[in-house]
Amino acid sequence: MEEGEKDESEGGVWSWGAGTDGQLGTTILEDEHFPKLLHQPLLSSVSSLACGGAHVIALTSAGKVLSWGRGNSGQLGHGEVVSNALYPKALTSLDDSFITHVAAGWSHSAFVSGLDFSAVSLSAVFLKRISVESDYTGCVFTCGDGSFGQLGHGDYASHSSPVKVSCFIDQHVAKVACGMRHSLVLLKGHCSGADCPGNQVYGFGSGKRGQLGVNIDRVKSVNVPRLVSGFEGEEIVEIAANGDHSAAVSVDGHVYTWGRGFKGFDDAHTPQCLNSTLNFTKIALGWNHALTMSGEGEVYMLGGNHPGVLGDPQNTKSEKHLPFSMHSGDQKRQPKCRTNRLREFVKKDSNMTALEFEDFREANLEKVPGLDGMKITDIASGAEHSFLFSEHGEIKTWGWGEHGQLGLGNTSDQISPVTVSLGYDLNEAASIRVFCGSGFTFALGSGSELPVAVYRMESQESSTYFGIHDALCWKAMCSAPKAPPKFDNYEGM
Repeated sequence: MEEGEKDESEGGVWSWGAGTDGQLGTTILEDEHFPKLLHQPLLSSVSSLACGGAHVIALTSAGKVLSWGRGNSGQLGHGEVVSNALYPKALTSLDDSFITHVAAGWSHSAFVSGLDFSAVSLSAVFLKRISVESDYTGCVFTCGDGSFGQLGHGDYASHSSPVKVSCFIDQHVAKVACGMRHSLVLLKGHCSGADCPGNQVYGFGSGKRGQLGVNIDRVKSVNVPRLVSGFEGEEIVEIAANGDHSAAVSVDGHVYTWGRGFKGFDDAHTPQCLNSTLNFTKIALGWNHALTMSGEGEVYMLGGNHPGVLGDPQNTKSEKHLPFSMHSGDQKRQPKCRTNRLREFVKKDSNMTALEFEDFREANLEKVPGLDGMKITDIASGAEHSFLFSEHGEIKTWGWGEHGQLGLGNTSDQISPVTVSLGYDLNEAASIRVFCGSGFTFALGSGSELPVAVYRMESQESSTYFGIHDALCWKAMCSAPKAPPKFDNYEGM
């Protein structure tokens, strides 16, 4: 490469795996078994992705949204129902909003806005302080399949264009997550003190397996957001959803799961704290397994001991016979978290020794093998496949490979992590993030930053802050706004 010539892999977007609905963005309706670098000009400023059942939502550094792939339920948000879209296309209906976060479920999509240009007058900008942390932050829009109430509009209608969820209009929404047929929303608290509820999580959509966390036994569905119970005294900073699973991570590194039980455990209708002394920073959910990443860069897994996910089925310990399930105990009152629940159990069981207690604390988790000495910086999970990214730029994968979603050039399953090559010699400083759909995978290079939200303008009268990304957004503000793959391993379908 000549000096001064830009490496096209920097900030690039790669895709592989199931592609028969156009979800790979390659313009060809077929699977890809190797990572393929996409040559789409619209993707040059993409900063984050959300991958659903067979569609993709892309977020740019300027707060704009693109989508492509399957659109038979309106999940692409383009105002029409289409079988598929082969090329990335902008969601023009969101042009008046600065989008900060996106999520994709099986057939629905969700968007969090930072600033609604159409709702802010120029006088408001110049006469008061406006930032993304203020009153204009955090509306939620949803579109796609609404047959289980997962759009949160109080009905079971589907929408082909994003519609604002009225419940959150006056709230500060931080993040949204979409599962198979349900949605989660994380609200950021504005207050402080003992009487402040702090950050809150809401759920809506299908609740048959307890994935809404609303403490209603076997509720079929909820079409308006309901507060998830069980987070009293905890500050939640991350949420996740996939299949019929839901999860959250607290600022103290506690992990909560609810919904369909992982292998060996019953369904949980309220959040249950994971029994571990580890401090976790992230959780990634699959249909039958979950990955958790600790602050030390170690990765553990729940529910993965079955073919196509992780481990040798002939050499895995059974979790069914554990004396204490992480989803058992008093649903009405949960201890703060972690070892507190185990200590309460030990007090009732005089036969458990101190050594057995120490071993049992981590019994719910299986450490991902083959990563000794490797610090992991990011994790991702699809329906039945998983990815890791190390601090030295190495990408590892394992799991179900039927559609080439592992990127190894074949359709074989992998029972332990193996290295994936993107086909480029990446700069040592390059950062790659991996995003998994149900049976496909995307990798995003480090060319773009996440949408950030506060800028400052000086005037003779005062200083003004406003939640727009750059001068282009300011200019827009000053002008008048204008056949799917088969997944046989999923038990909840």
